Amino acid sequence: MTPIDAQSSCETVLEKKHTALKPPPMYKVVLLNDDFTTMEFVIFILRQYFNKDEVSAMQIMLKVHKEGRGICGIYPKDIAATKVSQVTAHARQEGHPLQCVMEKA
Repeated sequence: MTPIDAQSSCETVLEKKHTALKPPPMYKVVLLNDDFTTMEFVIFILRQYFNKDEVSAMQIMLKVHKEGRGICGIYPKDIAATKVSQVTAHARQEGHPLQCVMEKA
């Protein structure tokens, strides 16, 4: 190897690639109204699984009651799916037909 070849191979410059990370897609977790689940149980669910204070839980519960649906929170897909599963399981365990779904935000 000649001195010129050795020198040029040592001067290789690596370019930094800047990759922009996109935030994960977000999903709304929504409670749906039914004629059997009590308002108290809906408030309990909102406080237990969505960390809502008493006032926020009451407002969301009334929205579910009056408009047929209420958004509990917006989360990445895995967290939203876990919350839907937890709420549904707890509702069934307590004998309530409460429906909890997720929708792309």
